[in-house]
Amino acid sequence: MNWGTKLMIGMGCFMTMIIVYAVLMMRSDSDALVDTDYYEKGINYNLDYRKKSHVNMDRAEPAIALRNDSLMVTFKREATGSMRMIRTADKKLDQQFDIITDQTHTIKIPVSRQKSGLWKVQLDWISMGRPYLFEKEVMLP
Repeated sequence: MNWGTKLMIGMGCFMTMIIVYAVLMMRSDSDALVDTDYYEKGINYNLDYRKKSHVNMDRAEPAIALRNDSLMVTFKREATGSMRMIRTADKKLDQQFDIITDQTHTIKIPVSRQKSGLWKVQLDWISMGRPYLFEKEVMLP
């Protein structure tokens, strides 16, 4: 076999590989990098930015601590709203909880059934008539 034949076999294998990858890409159902509600998020970006700046201006950043099998979130003042636990590795594991603080301005979320690893905690609450939004990454054991 001479070098021209080897070159043609190599080019044929490379072109076959490219075609197989293109077919697999076309058959995939979704792209993990594309967000399904990107338009709505773009419209609400200014509102979210304003809520995040309220946290900084009012120094209202809640304290998040992991104690035993619970996630303890302590606010500066009384708060009502929602908390989302987002698993970046698997969107199916995302969960949402309601926030209603007790007398110590604390909520307790059980995490013993949650999968261990990196989670993003997103708190969206209203305190004394002012909206807030805070995000923090938490590592669950």
